[in-house]
Amino acid sequence: MLVTLEGLDGSGKSTVWEALHDTYPDAVFTHEPTESWYGDAVNRAIEDDDADPLATLFLFTADHADHLSSVVRPALDDGELVISDRYSDSRFAYQAASLTDSDLRRPLEYIRGIHTAFSRSPDATIYLDIDPETAAARSGATNKFEQAGYLAQVRSNYERLIEAEPERFVRIDATQSPEEVIDAVELALERLLDSDTSGE
Repeated sequence: MLVTLEGLDGSGKSTVWEALHDTYPDAVFTHEPTESWYGDAVNRAIEDDDADPLATLFLFTADHADHLSSVVRPALDDGELVISDRYSDSRFAYQAASLTDSDLRRPLEYIRGIHTAFSRSPDATIYLDIDPETAAARSGATNKFEQAGYLAQVRSNYERLIEAEPERFVRIDATQSPEEVIDAVELALERLLDSDTSGE
């Protein structure tokens, strides 16, 4: 089963991801951007305010493709539980926001279309919901992807994704304390895995 953690920067995804290591010690934990050279290129683009948004999209997409072939698919083929801190929904939400002012008429649909040909959808996605202002304050607004105005567009894109596939997403209120968020995620994940085991 592939479970992904999604949300705005500052929503607490990485904190939750770390906490789940203790709860599910046998799971395969991974993240995007990866630590491969593809992921290194992505991180360079994130830090470069002048990086072309379309070029950045394809760097993210290349990193995702490598992640699938080297980590995600092999683990799923072995029957493992895979928990990923960010996955394709991050690309749809963030890069579509970056391409809002580009020549692409429907950036979100364009990016989803690219992924349809090769990607593997998550079985479930836990979405840590937080308002853009709080997210920007928590993340420190250290780069172009952490500004409140930009994050408002990203959140809007996440809402469109949730509306399209409501059965896949579990929304968690990320304005709670870290302990409460972790408890809520662990409960949600327990229910998802129980449902998957029972075949419901």
